[in-house]
Amino acid sequence: MKGFAMLGPNKTGFIEKEDPKVGSRDALVRPLAVAPCTSDIHIVFEDASGPRENMILGHEACGVVVEVGEDVKDFKPGDRVLVPAITPNWSDVYSQAGYATDSDGMLGGWKFSNIKDGVFATRFHVNDADGNLAHLPDEIDPTEACMLSDMIPTGLHASEMAGVTFGDAVAVIGIGPVGLMALRGAVLHGAGRVFAVGSREKTVEVAKKYGATNIIDYHNGRISDQILEATGGQGVDKVLIAGGNAKDTFEEAVRMLKPGGSIGNVNYLNGHDDVAFNAGDWGVGMGHKTIHGGLMPGGRLRMEKLAALVVNGRIDPSLMITHRFEGFEKIPDAIELMHHKPADLIKPVVICNDID
Repeated sequence: MKGFAMLGPNKTGFIEKEDPKVGSRDALVRPLAVAPCTSDIHIVFEDASGPRENMILGHEACGVVVEVGEDVKDFKPGDRVLVPAITPNWSDVYSQAGYATDSDGMLGGWKFSNIKDGVFATRFHVNDADGNLAHLPDEIDPTEACMLSDMIPTGLHASEMAGVTFGDAVAVIGIGPVGLMALRGAVLHGAGRVFAVGSREKTVEVAKKYGATNIIDYHNGRISDQILEATGGQGVDKVLIAGGNAKDTFEEAVRMLKPGGSIGNVNYLNGHDDVAFNAGDWGVGMGHKTIHGGLMPGGRLRMEKLAALVVNGRIDPSLMITHRFEGFEKIPDAIELMHHKPADLIKPVVICNDID
């Protein structure tokens, strides 16, 4: 197989490898479309996950099944499938405890381009196929299906962790693709007022389409000051973090949060940094302000439910797709966009119609 890989720190390129071996419960999949993620940039250029050599990148894809193991019951070669970015080991004890994303160790459910080769390959391996793949509905275009791998479930998970409910005032920090889905998740959970923190014209436009009621531009001053002023000094019930750095972002989030409020963080933080905020803003440790952080759930059931949201018009993934590339060889172009993030970018997708 051919794949686009991290050759080493700050180095990428195409490489050739043997096709992955398929275990009795696993599948081999050919991509229909793939999408690069900011996490790929963190891994290659920011040393977020430690050194990697000749590791194929990518964790967002949909595809066609090429081969299945002898114990796979629900999928066969030729099936079009949704592929989650997180593919837990469903027999692990952490899965049984309700923390499947931590199966095989903390964050061990994240396998693609972390502990094994990712999906930017002409063939890629999916463990526990019956538990992790889902059938791709005919109503969903493959370019949009890529958003179901990571962007949609990660964003929605912020709302779940924070416990957004009817009438809540919610602030969403960072309105890239994950933040936009966090925003949409807040709306679907019944938020009454949603502050979207961002400044790029394109993302602001899409945030309003997804249901933002207020736009907060950090260029206009401290975001917590702006939100406290807009709420008469009360602050918000929930804060969803999908961008920013470890120190400033959490400091602002805790400061603007009401007593009894919750923070849901899905931002990929640099493992070398410390999260910091003022203890007084946290009620000197007793303000009942709760912080949750978690890797988005993976697996088949999650994919099927997310697909239902798209098929029934509850989420329109197409609003996030700003750049489309035709052909597997265009993956480096899409990666470069994510690396440098021009003002009109939200999400690029590569359509792999040239792979047999």
